[in-house]
Amino acid sequence: MIATILPGSTNFHAVGYNEHKVSKGVARLIEIQNFGSLGTFHKPTPSELVGYLQKYSSQNSRIRKPQFHVAISCKGHEMSEDELLDFAHQYLKEMGYGESGQPLLVYSHYDTENTHLHIITSRVAPDGRKIQHSHERRRSQEVIDRILGNDRKMKTENDIDAAKQYTFSSFAQFKAIMVSMGYEVYQKDENVFVKHGGKVQKEIPFTEIESLFKSGYRERTRCRQLRSILKKYRDVSSNKEELQKELKTKFGIDIVFFGKKDAPYGYMLVDHANKTVIHGARVLAVEELLDFTTPEERFNRIEDYIDRLLTLNPKITQSEIYSKIKKQRAYIKKGIIYFDGQSRSLKPFMAEAIDRNNRIDMVEMFNPATEAERDLLCIIFNVSRTDLVDISPERTHYYTDAVNRLREIFNDETISSVRSKLYEEGFTVRQEEDTTYAINFGQHIIINLTEENFNLERLKQSVKQIERQKYQQQTKSTSHFSGKTKLRDVGGGSHSEKREWEVGQKGSYDDIDDGNSMKKITLY
Repeated sequence: MIATILPGSTNFHAVGYNEHKVSKGVARLIEIQNFGSLGTFHKPTPSELVGYLQKYSSQNSRIRKPQFHVAISCKGHEMSEDELLDFAHQYLKEMGYGESGQPLLVYSHYDTENTHLHIITSRVAPDGRKIQHSHERRRSQEVIDRILGNDRKMKTENDIDAAKQYTFSSFAQFKAIMVSMGYEVYQKDENVFVKHGGKVQKEIPFTEIESLFKSGYRERTRCRQLRSILKKYRDVSSNKEELQKELKTKFGIDIVFFGKKDAPYGYMLVDHANKTVIHGARVLAVEELLDFTTPEERFNRIEDYIDRLLTLNPKITQSEIYSKIKKQRAYIKKGIIYFDGQSRSLKPFMAEAIDRNNRIDMVEMFNPATEAERDLLCIIFNVSRTDLVDISPERTHYYTDAVNRLREIFNDETISSVRSKLYEEGFTVRQEEDTTYAINFGQHIIINLTEENFNLERLKQSVKQIERQKYQQQTKSTSHFSGKTKLRDVGGGSHSEKREWEVGQKGSYDDIDDGNSMKKITLY
């Protein structure tokens, strides 16, 4: 279990960050507490949420950055969303954020392999006092241990005992073992300090560690094996972090570097399977180990990697590929690979497949529930492979909310032009044979008005009214200029006359709603 306390803010920018994730479909707001009437009658906007938090926090003007933003995650999916939410509530209470009246937003994210939540609240308590935040990160770890029933000191002692079973010949090698287990270790005077969770958990006399030193592990066969492994995986890794992960995952070997993060001067190999520590210099010089491939070789590798991704997932999108290759400092856009300030065209068949998948993804964002909805969206977004588009028979709450809103519009007799009102709400009306659809491209909603039994006569009435007005205007204009008076040039006349001419040039509402004048959608 990990709780990461994120930076504070004066303007609660965490709300915008999480709402952006919601709009992308990779997160949702699962809990809102103590926000007054917000959320009672409609879904609150990000600005409304921020405004409420700022007003609430203004009780204490001494707090410069009142935002409290924490991400809580578990390993993989070992806890369900509900279980993690229960844990979050306990955590907040222990940290001082669980009092009655404390505003709270909880978002669940789905863009990683771990179940995780983002929580936003204020550092101001309901009574206006500042919530205690001294040694916050250390207290956070202590709270987690307390909730989970972890005894960190006992775990540290057990891990030290396990480390003592390894073969090591120096303090640096013992330190490498402990670092591979997630500890910070340092020597001061005659003692060794083992630190975890921001706190010293164990103090050991140096002589106790020194007595365990054994002659260095120098088996030549094993060193040759490790040299071959390191070179092989170095050539398929973009950086040392990726290399470390590969060796840990595949062989149970930790590479522990020493020195600056970006410029290590050496490393140790902790071979957990054989309980040995080997000085890296005996296997492969650190300069050679970190000598990764040339840009041209990298382009080839990235392209091969994208090809493998397309093979494994024929529907993978540009954004999904980006999430896979960003660690390699690379990205793709419009069929071009960009890496380290350079670029190269992707092979045409890959570029075409990715473009197709992007369009399929756009269709699937609407969650089409029927083949008819799917086929219409495929026409709009120029997707020829309808068979690759997934149908989602279960309607979302966004769809239900939109249907209810449209019913309000259709049932409101005071609205003279239903089409115009739908357009104001972001909906375009599209007629396909005997079926009428309302499509919101901004919110990715498609509604079959015919199937949902809307009174489509309201749409026809709107068109008739518009045509009637145009006819009356034309009749009036003809009557006014009858006799010997000449008609004015189109370019002259009043402002209203110009507007009438412009409307006549652009076509009817039918043309607009049928999507005939819609701009071509371009993917980036």
